[in-house]
Amino acid sequence: MKRECLECGSEVIGRIDKKFCNDYCRNIYNNKVNPASKQLIRNVNNRLRKNYRVLDSFQLKDGKTKTTGTRLIDKGFDFNYVTNLYTTKKGTTYYFLYDLGYLPLDNDFYMIVKRE
Repeated sequence: MKRECLECGSEVIGRIDKKFCNDYCRNIYNNKVNPASKQLIRNVNNRLRKNYRVLDSFQLKDGKTKTTGTRLIDKGFDFNYVTNLYTTKKGTTYYFLYDLGYLPLDNDFYMIVKRE
C-alpha cells in the first residue's frame, strides 16, 4: 500500500506509521497545524528552558551556590520567567524553574538552590 506525505503528497518510504517524507515537510505541516497564536506559548517555553539551563550550569555544593545577577544575565537569564514561587514561613520568597530556584540576596547576589 502506497502512503503519501501529509504535506507534499510524495511517497513515504519507511516505517508503517511514518506520515511525512522528510523533516522539512513535517515541520511545515506542524507549523500550519499550530499557527502563530501558539507562538507565544512556544516562546515562553523556550525562555523557561533557557533559564533552567542557565541555573543548571552552576555547580551546586550541598544543593546550593551563590552568584551575581550580572553573571546570570551574561549567561542569558531572564528574571521575568519562572514556573513558581515558594515563600517560607519567615516571608522569604524563592523563585523556581521546576526544581531549580534562586533567592535574591543583597548587593546583586543570588543564591541558587535545588529543591529535593
